[in-house]
Order: sequence, then structure tokens, then C-alpha cells
Amino acid sequence: MAVIHRAELRPSKAEALAVWLPAQPWSGLTAGMPVDIVTRFRFDDPEGEVGVEVIIVRTPDGRLLHTPLTYRGAPLDGAGGSLVCEMHHSVLGHRWVYDAVADPVYADVLRRAIATGGHEAELERADGSGRLDKEGTAAGSGSAPDSPTVTAVEPRTDGAETTVRTDHGDLVVLRVVGLPVPAGETLTASWGDHHAVVAVLPA
Repeated sequence: MAVIHRAELRPSKAEALAVWLPAQPWSGLTAGMPVDIVTRFRFDDPEGEVGVEVIIVRTPDGRLLHTPLTYRGAPLDGAGGSLVCEMHHSVLGHRWVYDAVADPVYADVLRRAIATGGHEAELERADGSGRLDKEGTAAGSGSAPDSPTVTAVEPRTDGAETTVRTDHGDLVVLRVVGLPVPAGETLTASWGDHHAVVAVLPA
């Protein structure tokens, strides 16, 4: 379960992505181009320390970009090149926001969701007033009883695919929604009438 605070963020997530995405060759964006958040969903960090959120944005030309992020209360060692921004959270304070492919926590929860047929986290209001409605959902296609814990990652991007090498095999993160999907078990994101594979545990 992901605990959600009513908070002000500086910069906002859309503002942060609008600055970061043009520097990523797979985005096809140039500086100053706006992005529109289409949908998002969360995964649950079993340790409760790292926020894991998957955001899908629409570009001005109508393409959909898959941008998983992690939110941390301290810098992630060795991941400086994957820092999206530093953010002020009005409740949690200073946060470090990372391209999630460089974060072992993301790789662990993603692998587990795909391998075991898992899904996105429920969203619980931090003030105890109940659950929030989810904008998007996710579903893994696997049926394994469990997944080994990922503790190390090495992401490599080729075109619009990022292969995350882990201590328990590879994961493939599709950066542009609608690309051909490699063989393997999958994570499918859904919102409204839309469904798209966004990550693969290769066969």
C-alpha cells in the first residue's frame, strides 16, 4: 500500500519531467516542450522507504512516454547520472527523484509484479481518511509463487528500450508506449480504454 500525502511539490512532477525528458534521446523532445501527464500508478516498497511511481506522459505530437520514477529521502549511491531532480515536498521535506531504472527498489518491485502476476499498490491517504481513486492500474502476466529480491542494477539504454541488468536476470523497460514487445512475461498498464505493455521479464 502506498501512503499519499496532501502536499505541495516544488517543482511539480510535470515541471520536473518537462526539464529532464528533453535530455533523454528516446524522448524526441526539445527543451521547452510541455508534457501532459496522462496516467500514473504506484508500486509498494516493502520497506516503506522509497516512493515508486510510474508516470505516462503525452508529448505535443501525441506520443506516449513511459517514465517510472523513484522518490528518496537521501541520495542513491552511484545513481547521480540518473537524478531527475531534487524536489521539495511540503510534508516529507527534501526529496531526490530518480529515473527508476537505476534504482534497485524499482527493479525489485517491477520484477515481482511481472513474475507473480502482481499489480499496482492501493493508495491510502496519509491522514487516515481512506483510499484514493487510482488513475491507472498495472498487471503482471506471470504466475510464479514468488520473485527473488533484486539488490543490484545496471541499466543500459538502446534506442527506446532500457535493459536493466540485475542480480536475478534482465528486465526490459519500454520507454515509448506502443513499441514492439520482446518475448517474455509482461507488465501491462491500463487507463480508461487504453492498455499497453510497458516492461518485460525476458523469456
